[in-house]
Amino acid sequence: MSPGHAAPRGALEPHATDGIWYASYPPGVGREIDPSRYRSLAHFFDECVERFRDRVAFVSLGSELSFAALGEKAHAFASYLQGLGVKPGDRVALMMPNTLPYPVTLFGALMAGAIVVNVNPLYTVRELGHQLKDSGAHTIVVFENFAKTVQDAQPGSRIRNVIVTGLGDLLGSGLNVKGRALDLFLRHVKKQVPAYSLPDAIRLPQALARGARRTFEPVRVGHGDIAFIQYTGGTTGTAKGAMLTHRNVIANLLQALAWARSALVDEKETVVTPLPLYHIYSLTVNALAFLGIGARNVLIVNPRDIDALMRALRHENFTAITALNTLYSALLDNDEFRRRDFSALKLAMAGGMATQRAVAERFRALTGQTLIEGYGLTECSPLVCATPLDAHGAHAFDGTIGLPVPSTLVRLRRDDGSWANIGEPGELCVQGPQVMKGYWNRPEDTTQAVDANGWLATGDIGVMDARGFIRLIDRKKDMMIVSGFNVYPNEIEDVLAAHPKVRAVAVVGVPDPVTGERVKAFVVKRDDTLSMEELLRFARLHLTGYKVPASVEFRDSLPQTTIGKVLRRELRDAEPKSQD
Repeated sequence: MSPGHAAPRGALEPHATDGIWYASYPPGVGREIDPSRYRSLAHFFDECVERFRDRVAFVSLGSELSFAALGEKAHAFASYLQGLGVKPGDRVALMMPNTLPYPVTLFGALMAGAIVVNVNPLYTVRELGHQLKDSGAHTIVVFENFAKTVQDAQPGSRIRNVIVTGLGDLLGSGLNVKGRALDLFLRHVKKQVPAYSLPDAIRLPQALARGARRTFEPVRVGHGDIAFIQYTGGTTGTAKGAMLTHRNVIANLLQALAWARSALVDEKETVVTPLPLYHIYSLTVNALAFLGIGARNVLIVNPRDIDALMRALRHENFTAITALNTLYSALLDNDEFRRRDFSALKLAMAGGMATQRAVAERFRALTGQTLIEGYGLTECSPLVCATPLDAHGAHAFDGTIGLPVPSTLVRLRRDDGSWANIGEPGELCVQGPQVMKGYWNRPEDTTQAVDANGWLATGDIGVMDARGFIRLIDRKKDMMIVSGFNVYPNEIEDVLAAHPKVRAVAVVGVPDPVTGERVKAFVVKRDDTLSMEELLRFARLHLTGYKVPASVEFRDSLPQTTIGKVLRRELRDAEPKSQD
């Protein structure tokens, strides 16, 4: 693997850090992975089905889907798509939560050579309309609770094939009495399905039945073909479609498996999947990497419903879980979760946003396991760095994002474009086989994000220490300048979150005529007795004066994306544009 190009004089050469990283790699983890092991994601899927066909692949609402049944239904869906005229390179949108139809349609679309466009089912008509028009998708699979959104967004899009699915689909064999009863209950008693009109739509079970009667025609798809147009989360502006090739995603799932291999055993693991599979973190790690070891995957439909999540886990002795800081915090506040036996737990991964030290320490105290901090972004399929595991479990949580995973180079770039030295902050840049092909139909944005040598600029500011470990300071755009000093929200949030009376916190910069910007904190109380004066006294103990919030606003909740990321932008945009 080439380092790309030499660093400017006086800065550390990219290849000079390799030895630092590899010296701290987990036992048995090599420097490189080999994406050529699989020709495509369809090849990877077929091999998993063949190896683990008698194992349970996915669990939803108490019903199980074996690898063999998953393979059979995915083949049927691929055949159905071919009957619709879907060809390699056509876009198929998937708009559903974590239910059994998701993996079936995901792998079926990939087997047909289609490009999968994952859609957040909670999108508004405007958001969905943008994504459908931008991707040019002709086909969509939609959870019926959100079919009305598709109906309203369809005009002006290219959608001509609609497959509708419900919570009860695939929960049983034959007539599926359990699933049909559940769907009727949700539609007519709970009134959770808004009325919609999609006259040409077909239900998923009927589509699978038609596909099963057709002969599937294998397609030729290779490493350079696009597997996903995965849209950025939209927390930093207009969502762009990252083109992730089969090679990108194969490389990343192999990187994830290589990193955690010492803790996992084939055909022995049960992983809890509360994060939506349409999100790149859960897609690569849970839907793909864990599939590669024959894991039993417990799908959680709505992770925000903590009571329902706990009911789903009541009889599960899970060995792995992936979640975000906000969900771990909510679980740690739940009495039933705190009473669980965690002796079987091997792996708890956190990603998608910064993990707060207070949450990590509480989790370690309760479970005996250290949260593995992962860092990634949509444009990198997504994994870039992770906390190393050692012989005793995870590397102690130290607030870093760990080390670059195999076959990955990371450097920090100064504002003038030169490479920063060890201990010097800069914009984190990534080079590796998981880096996207580019942005869909956005060549200028692609050129700005990825340079001629393959280095992707992430927009995150970080520092690398002498061991090669990387500490993120913050998003470049979230950085505040207070009286000429750079101030990073993550640092302040981490301090305030450590106060025992704080449940959640977000920090933004607001305009100030004297200092340029000032720090404002939005806080959700754990204890109603918490006052602004008490919190600011605590902050002054741990922060330099210019970092201490100038104001605090107490709220009942903080705005979040559907996967639990706090939307600083929404808080910032609600503030007055000027201060007199």
